[in-house]
Amino acid sequence: MIPPCWWGEPCCLKRERDQSNMRTHYCSELRNDHVGERVTLCGWVDRRRDHGGVIFLDVRDRTGIIQIVSDPERTPDAYPQADALRNEYVVRIQGKVSRRPDDSLNPRLPTGEVEIYADQIELLNAVHQQLPFQVSTADEESVKEELRLKYRYLDLRRDRMHQNIMMRHRLMQSIRRYLEDQQGFVDVETPVLTRSTPEGARDYLVPSRANPGEWFALPQSPQIFKQLLMVSGFDRYYQIARCFRDEDLRADRQPEFTQLDMEMSFMSQAEIIQLNEDLMRHVFKTLKDIDLPKTFPQMTYSEAMERYGTDRPDTRFELELVNVSDLLADSGFKVFSGAIKKGGQVKVLPIPDGNANISNVRIKPGGDLFSEASAGGAKGLAYIRVKDDGAIDTIGAIKDNLSPEQTAELLERTGAKPGHLLLFGAGPTEIVNASLSRLRLALGAEMNLIDPDQIDLLWITEFPMFEWNADEKRLEALHHPFTAPYPEDAADLKTARAQAYDLVYNGLEIGGGSLRIYQADLQRRVFDAIGLSEEEAQDKFGFLLNAFNFGAPPHGGIAYGIDRLAMLLSGEESIRDTIAFPKTQQARCLLTQAPSNVDQKQLKELQIKSTAEAKK
Repeated sequence: MIPPCWWGEPCCLKRERDQSNMRTHYCSELRNDHVGERVTLCGWVDRRRDHGGVIFLDVRDRTGIIQIVSDPERTPDAYPQADALRNEYVVRIQGKVSRRPDDSLNPRLPTGEVEIYADQIELLNAVHQQLPFQVSTADEESVKEELRLKYRYLDLRRDRMHQNIMMRHRLMQSIRRYLEDQQGFVDVETPVLTRSTPEGARDYLVPSRANPGEWFALPQSPQIFKQLLMVSGFDRYYQIARCFRDEDLRADRQPEFTQLDMEMSFMSQAEIIQLNEDLMRHVFKTLKDIDLPKTFPQMTYSEAMERYGTDRPDTRFELELVNVSDLLADSGFKVFSGAIKKGGQVKVLPIPDGNANISNVRIKPGGDLFSEASAGGAKGLAYIRVKDDGAIDTIGAIKDNLSPEQTAELLERTGAKPGHLLLFGAGPTEIVNASLSRLRLALGAEMNLIDPDQIDLLWITEFPMFEWNADEKRLEALHHPFTAPYPEDAADLKTARAQAYDLVYNGLEIGGGSLRIYQADLQRRVFDAIGLSEEEAQDKFGFLLNAFNFGAPPHGGIAYGIDRLAMLLSGEESIRDTIAFPKTQQARCLLTQAPSNVDQKQLKELQIKSTAEAKK
């Protein structure tokens, strides 16, 4: 009688069942402990090498690579098949795990101490046309992004992209585990087909066949629905949400993107910030084994704009802007005094050792620093050089229109020493900040002031509620019109500070949130401030205002850009390299050739007609 295994299955039947499996192991699982075992693997031929009649195959699956050996004497049945294989052929291999000879160990691979002698090789599928680029990790080459996106399924086989997608997977996995298992959050899906609302970027519109002439919009965020969930009593909500924005073409934006969306009731701003710091510590420890500080530094919006010219400062290096508007308001140099009289500013970016490293040619029109400032809106760059004897040297009318007292005060405020270069921005405040901020980042990178391994996480708080839209001649919400003002500022909403907070990672915003308005009267006042009439507010947001009348709790939340966070954690420079199937800068999918034309029958069913001119 055949003795049963511990689960009641005879051993011979177990062996027979194992051999019938499509595969028994993933490639990277095999170690010295498996020596002597018969295994079945499936994957792609990463590389083929013929060493004097013995064929070596590197076979790859999503977990890694293992070396396969085919010897005409030791594995005669499989040798003809091994000889016919080429890169990227899909194979199923059966064989016995062996220890590699000591002189052929590969410490670069987790499986570098073992190899498999292939008793059977089954070709599951061949490559029937020339590869557009090399996929093998041993033969990686620089490939144009357009080609990579066109053949994305091949690009995703490459180790770099595979690791990026796995990093993204582990990121979302760690977020889910922390929020659900440790903080009691509930994952709730919100609608993808919703109504179009004002504010923000353009909506992607979807015509309704069942309701002719009416339209859905794809969500720019689940903002309203997550607030309604708070009214519904789901006091800790989260969602890995797909969002859509029909924005103008920008270098590193996607028309569809993924965000971690969170909303919480009965929590103060300090409690929400603390919970999110705990979340970030969990993510960095789980994914990178990095211990973040117990609390992250905070900086107000006004301080960030004053010192760095941006509300997402890179604080890994110390170059800071110095406001000298009060000092130069009465200067005889009209570029400075005129800018201040018109309500603008004059700021200085002090550059240590700038005299030795930065020539006049780079600052003047046509130079790279001039171009950088121009990209921020500046019309020019004024400058002063501090000579070795402490005197100032410049070209133009600056020196002649500064008194000795103004000069001394200028050098003291900027901390300028012999060898310093002082770069001036003068004009409207937003242009001065934008141009000098760009210069600061460019020079910080050029002068190797930025430690690429350093991680600075910083909260920016106390944003203005509104900013002026010069094109539409009205106020618009800096974040969104559902953000609550500080109670002490609520009397005059136009100058109020918002109870908002952004999380900045090395100069890039990765998350932003706020405490929300939960009283109907205050929400109507904010709608009025941005120019929505009472009728428009009721038409667009009546359901939300009504909900606030049925016991809405105080609540707040935050949203993180998963694509950008995955990019930073992977050490990439483009979010497209952490998205499986991204769009180009022109919002096109090169793989599927979307967007595309549709059949006229479809348009007729929807009762719409295109007015676009045919492409030549």
